[in-house]
Formats: sequence, C-alpha cells, structure tokens
Amino acid sequence: MPDRVAVLAHEKFPDRSKTANGVLRYADYEVAAVLDRDRPGERVADQLPDVPDAPIVESFADVPGEVDALIVGIAPIGGGFDESWRPDVRAAIEAGCDVVSGLHYFLNDDEEFAALAAEHGVELRDVREPHDGLTVAQGRSDEVSADVVLTVGTDCSVGKMTATMEIVEAAREAGIDACAIPTGQTGIMIEGWGNPVDRVVSDFTAGAVEEMILERGDEYDLLVVEGQGSIVHPAYSAVTCGILHGAMADELVLCHAAGREAIHGYEDTALPPIEEYVDLYESLAAPVHEAEVVAGALNTAGIADDAAAREAVDEFADEIDAPATDLIRFGAEAIVEAIR
Repeated sequence: MPDRVAVLAHEKFPDRSKTANGVLRYADYEVAAVLDRDRPGERVADQLPDVPDAPIVESFADVPGEVDALIVGIAPIGGGFDESWRPDVRAAIEAGCDVVSGLHYFLNDDEEFAALAAEHGVELRDVREPHDGLTVAQGRSDEVSADVVLTVGTDCSVGKMTATMEIVEAAREAGIDACAIPTGQTGIMIEGWGNPVDRVVSDFTAGAVEEMILERGDEYDLLVVEGQGSIVHPAYSAVTCGILHGAMADELVLCHAAGREAIHGYEDTALPPIEEYVDLYESLAAPVHEAEVVAGALNTAGIADDAAAREAVDEFADEIDAPATDLIRFGAEAIVEAIR
C-alpha cells in the first residue's frame, strides 16, 4: 500500500465523500492533499477538525510534493466515473503515481488509463474487483473461536464503516484482540485487504464474508464485520442480507443517522420506525444464526449542540432498548462494554 497519497473528492468534501473521510480518519497513509475544486485554499481541518490536517487543492497539479498514489475518495450511487475527474487521474498516472479506486467503474477497463499506466509503469488498483475463487457459503462462520459482531444500518451512509473502525479501535484499547472485516471499498482501502461484497455474484455474497471470517476468526478474540446498505433499502437490501447470513454474527450494532427519515437517494421511501429494525434484523438472522442487537451507534453530525446530541442518543437508546452513543462525539466505550 502507498505511504503518501492525494485524495480526490471534487465537489463532495466533506459531506458526501465518505471514502475520503474514512481514509483521512483511519488509514495509515500520509495525506498530502485533498482535491476539491469547490474549496481550493481551505484546509481539511476547516471541515473535519478531528482528523490529520492537509491542504485542499483544485487539481492534482497543485498537490504539494511527491505522492505515491491518487485515491478516488468518492463513492457515488451506482459507483460510476465522473468524466470531470479524468484530467486529475491522467495527471497522476503521468506523474508516476498509482491510482486506487473503489468505483464499480474499473480503471483497468478504461483504454486511456490502462495504456497510460502501462506506459508509465504504474498500477491501477480497482479495490471493488473481487478475487477469483469465491463460492457459496457453507454455514461455517460460527465455527471460529472469535466472537463476531456485525454493524447493521437503518439506511446506507449512516456510519457503519465508521462504527466498525471505532469499535475495533476502542476494543483494542480495552485489551481485546480485535480485527475489522472489511466488506466495502473504504474499509478495504483502510485495512489493505477484504472482499468487496457489493460487487460479488449474488450467490457468493455470504461466501465472501464467510471466507474472511474463517481466515481471521481463530487469530483474534473479536471480529467486527463492516455492514453494507440496509435490509429495507430498495437497491442494496440483497447485499445486507448476504452479509447478515454469511457473518453468522453473535451480536449486532444498529447504526442510524439522527434526523434521517427517508432512504438516502430514494426520498419517496420512508424509513420504518427505529424499533422495528431490531425485530427485523434479529428475526432475519435467526434461521441461520441467532443474533441480538446489543447496542446502537447514532451519527449526530447534523446536530451542532452536544446537549441536543446527547438527547438524541438517549432517545435512540430507548427506541432500540439497548445502550447507544455517537462513537465520534462521545466515544465507543459503551458499545464495547455492551459487546463484552
């Protein structure tokens, strides 16, 4: 994996650039700059004060110093490639940088990028491309010695990846040997391994999760599986169910964004009442492996006042009848204790 990177997040940073935000917050890379043509001259700290700072620049040509790679830090609905990004990707390749992308659009299938990469001896890393050899699940995830926790959501983009990383970090600080099981492009970029389950053949989704759990499950005391989508999502429910059954989790952490009332990107589809999610996830998991919602992670980024955020967390905890917190704002200790 690269050491020093630039992160492309044009016109989306920070509110709609969860891949960029995850890399900034959790990856071991040194981020030289974030590319966002809407905010040149600003700093990352102006928008995300609790992550390592970096300048925001207009284009790859403005990145200070040399970098090893350009990371595409945006994951739009459908995972398409925006042609306005092409000049920056081209400039990075011509500068001898690898390009790391989590899009459904594979850079290696782009004739111009593939030819340029070959010419300049750089690698195009499409992290959403599954490896060969995946197959159906065998129902063996419950055979590992580790406890398995899965983050599940009321919707997409509510903080499941963030919750996963924060729980692992807090568990390690509490003396628990914990490991993240990455299932999406951002988690894979952060951890340097994983299976992109939303790109896997449907029959193999549960098997892709099981493969990772069997690989790591006897090396750690706790596995925290990164959830995807939501079981009620009009587009992504299939991958959510595949992860739920493939993980055979012992415990679930329900993630929600405060104030979210409709499916992101599908605003004509209202979210069910929060308490219904507990029964929905537990009853769907039970035929394969019983799992209990033991805690909740509430994303209160849209609430400015800490006191109001705590009230929202308390209300969420009452709705799910389990401990809850905002892991970024108030820490993950309560969730780790609920898992223990």
